[in-house]
Amino acid sequence: MKNKRPVNAFAPHEVSRFLDPLSLASMLIMAVILLDGALAKPAPNPYTILYGIAGIIHLSVYGRLVARSAFFRERYSWSHSIISGIGLGLLAYILPSHLSELLHILIVLNVIGVAAVSGRFHAYITLSISFFLILPHGYQEITNIEHTLEYFEPFIVTLVAMETFIRIKHTTQQHIHRLETINHVSRQLMQSLDTDQALALLNATILDTLEAESYFVGILKGDKIRLDLLYDEGEYYNGVELPLEGTLSGWVIKNQKELFLPDLRENVQLEGVDMRIIGKDKTSLSWIGVPLKASNITGIMVMSSYQPNAFDLADLELLSNLAQHVTLALDNTIRHAQVEEQARLDSLTGVYNHGYFLKKLAEQAESAVTSNTPLSLIMLDIDYFKQYNDTFGHLVGDRILNSLCTAIRHHVKQGDAVGRWGGEEFVISLPNATGEQALQVAKRISETMAILRVEDREQRTVPVPTISQGIAVFPNEADEIYRLIDLADRRLYVAKERGRNQIEPEPSHWLKIHTK
Repeated sequence: MKNKRPVNAFAPHEVSRFLDPLSLASMLIMAVILLDGALAKPAPNPYTILYGIAGIIHLSVYGRLVARSAFFRERYSWSHSIISGIGLGLLAYILPSHLSELLHILIVLNVIGVAAVSGRFHAYITLSISFFLILPHGYQEITNIEHTLEYFEPFIVTLVAMETFIRIKHTTQQHIHRLETINHVSRQLMQSLDTDQALALLNATILDTLEAESYFVGILKGDKIRLDLLYDEGEYYNGVELPLEGTLSGWVIKNQKELFLPDLRENVQLEGVDMRIIGKDKTSLSWIGVPLKASNITGIMVMSSYQPNAFDLADLELLSNLAQHVTLALDNTIRHAQVEEQARLDSLTGVYNHGYFLKKLAEQAESAVTSNTPLSLIMLDIDYFKQYNDTFGHLVGDRILNSLCTAIRHHVKQGDAVGRWGGEEFVISLPNATGEQALQVAKRISETMAILRVEDREQRTVPVPTISQGIAVFPNEADEIYRLIDLADRRLYVAKERGRNQIEPEPSHWLKIHTK
């Protein structure tokens, strides 16, 4: 839903741009009426003289003081519209017949002036008062259809001119409001380093400026378009995906062109595109899509309505401008996330570094306490790795480290965490895993390493070192993360002392705990 701006949203100096030409023309007409009264034969007409003077004074004061001050304009809008209506109505009774056309011109100028300053309602008040005051004066002259049309002509012309002016004014205000909105949201978007926050700002902007029943932002992920923001008739939807092929959104992304479809009841002549319903089980009848494209993002912004011809080219322009800012903002959030992620990771292996793993482990431990679930920890070390590096070289040693991390990732879940503790020592946290389950993970890692094939620079196969592992469980065996790490580390060295290529404790340990 669009939040309408107040009718008088223009600043005083902006109102003056509308009002000054109207006031100047009206004062010139008042001067003509004054001079005509002063030069009237056989004697000056005091009524027209006084009217001309009063009119010039009123227009000067109102134009200089009231119309240029938002405070006075709001306070005296009613009195001005009533005084203007009465003044125009009374002029019909004192104006000589040879100047009657000036009354018609004054009605048009004054009503448009009231509309410029105070808005449509006040302008109708002025027009209505003048009409009903003038009606008795001209009633006797209405003898046929021709005279009737002549009498109503100035009011009809005024009505048309006033409505035209008000609609132009409203369109101008709307355009200014949209530009202000874009500038405001672009500043906020560029300051946002979080994708969800950027999408929330965009959502608020669309609700504030566009009458769209449905809209979404989609990001290309492989051959799917993931809708990170989907709003449809007051409801938000999560986890929605669209295929890239055969959809309007896919066409926009692949062709990198805007698509404006004001009436979908007409046949859409786009090769390979089928209409698809998302959100509510209703078919949109108006649709606009603009592409999002930057180094780290490819996607689309779409706005639709269940009414035909709900949008115009101004809506397309606004959506396109928003899309440019959103593209930059989302690209910026992705870059920031990548930088933050790199700061968390070990540069060689791509797993968490020592510091971030500790932070992650603390969060997992807190969650384990809240949910009353176990958290298992595996400390892992490559056996005789220094001698291995000395024998086969550090490049082969680096391949072993990366291969080990690949093997670990293959056997852990998305919610688990893997970190490099230092050198050839790694640590694995397994939320919701018991000691027995952690033992199975450790065994699978050892088995994967045993069948691993690694080559040196001459493409010769080199032997793969074994690994030793120690397991501890929070909070059953250690109720604090540093105690948990220390226990797993001590068990790792017990495994080494038992001959390496071992996992400590042995399976019987977990059976004993289970039977206690």
